[in-house]
Amino acid sequence: MPAEVTEVKSLNEECGVFGIWGDPHAAAITHLGLHTLQHRGQEGAGIVGKTPAGLRRHYGFGLVSEVFADPADLKQLAGTAALGQVRYATAGGAILENIQPLLFRFSDTAMALAHNGNLTNAQSLRAALEADGAIFQSTSDTEVLMHLLRRSPASTVKEQLKDALNRVHGGFAFVLLTEQAMYAAVDPNGFRPLVIGRRLDGGVIVCSETAALTAVGAEFLQDVQPGELVTITDAGWTTEPYTDHTQLAVCSMEYIYFARPDSEIHGVNVHQARVAMGRRLAREQPAQGDIVVGVPNSSLSAAIGYARESGIPYELGLVKSQYVARTFIQPTQALRERSVRLKLSAVRAVVAGKSVVLVDDSIVRGTTAIQLVQLLKDAGATAVHLRIASPPLRFPCFYGIDIQSTKELFAANHSVAEMKQVLGVDSLGFLSVAGLVESVALPTDAPNGGLCVAYFTGEYPTGLDDYAANLAKELTHLSINVKEVFA
Repeated sequence: MPAEVTEVKSLNEECGVFGIWGDPHAAAITHLGLHTLQHRGQEGAGIVGKTPAGLRRHYGFGLVSEVFADPADLKQLAGTAALGQVRYATAGGAILENIQPLLFRFSDTAMALAHNGNLTNAQSLRAALEADGAIFQSTSDTEVLMHLLRRSPASTVKEQLKDALNRVHGGFAFVLLTEQAMYAAVDPNGFRPLVIGRRLDGGVIVCSETAALTAVGAEFLQDVQPGELVTITDAGWTTEPYTDHTQLAVCSMEYIYFARPDSEIHGVNVHQARVAMGRRLAREQPAQGDIVVGVPNSSLSAAIGYARESGIPYELGLVKSQYVARTFIQPTQALRERSVRLKLSAVRAVVAGKSVVLVDDSIVRGTTAIQLVQLLKDAGATAVHLRIASPPLRFPCFYGIDIQSTKELFAANHSVAEMKQVLGVDSLGFLSVAGLVESVALPTDAPNGGLCVAYFTGEYPTGLDDYAANLAKELTHLSINVKEVFA
């Protein structure tokens, strides 16, 4: 009898940020940009507008369309600059005070701050700040940066921000809005993506993905590089390093799952990278099947690549309802499991009597994969060969994806043979780490091709600060040899 799959707490996606400076329709453009970034977080949304009366905020739980259901919500934010975020909590929990952008009012100024990522030393910094008299209004690690900024002895906001950025560790893309300027910065490894664009009327944008630039009619200018600080004012925009200790390590899950296929990250189109992953997967893990079926939507590109390389016809064997949220980021395990059958159905006329090569982008907990396999078999598939367009996810992430325990990870607690049995598939194959790196093919000579692959190898590009002791303890209790899959 298959082993039981343990239910675990929520696995959350990272966030999406969008800021614009120098456009009379800033709030409305930010609203549209957040719609384009909705896939990056569905827990809450917010926008801060630079209005004639100062910085004003509207925020709440839910989708962008729900938070800004009343046209008056945007009207009150009208002005020449705005900053927005769609959120899923990677640190701090799901409370209203944590929904960003956070807005801070001081005696001499006001500032809004939005953040995508996770600070690995936030707990220790917060403890030190509280011991020094700091009072926090939220449980979000984002607020730590603002306390550090305000305690800096530097004479300008830019220099204060540089000081603060050099004290925080981990993965982050920060955007700070004041009444005089907008600032943006990326961590020294570039774990979290951030791009700069410009609209024809001159408005300058910083946001998480190039797809959002396209949606608002802006041209792409450049990626924000690791350790880089962007300053945007009425006079234009500039970039400068805030640290020289940099090395590119983009989160590989951006290419595998998170980012939209029409986005480009450091010059690599996400769709084309996924197609290349599928092609490589077909060479590394061939299967005897009648048709190739991709799991909508993030796995379709890899499935196309697998079909092209293998010569097995690609078919629409699974159909997705576009009105159900992404299962991966549902707030509870029970909701994730229920929503699989709400959002996906098998096309019986396509899969009945067929041996199906099912291509998915990743396996996290395994519960969704079990249900997908059952859907296909219930529809008459004679066999299901599961192919995963990424390596087994065996280690936690501490840079902005809420996977901070090996207990949450299916592949950390089962061998490949055990996973095959639990999933009920006829065969199971994963993409290799080398195959992933070579498929993305970033134009860099950085280690691992400029990707962070720690989730698969356990080799982290940075120190883990507050998380190091717990991780070391967890790794001694894994039920399998974590190197088994790479043998």
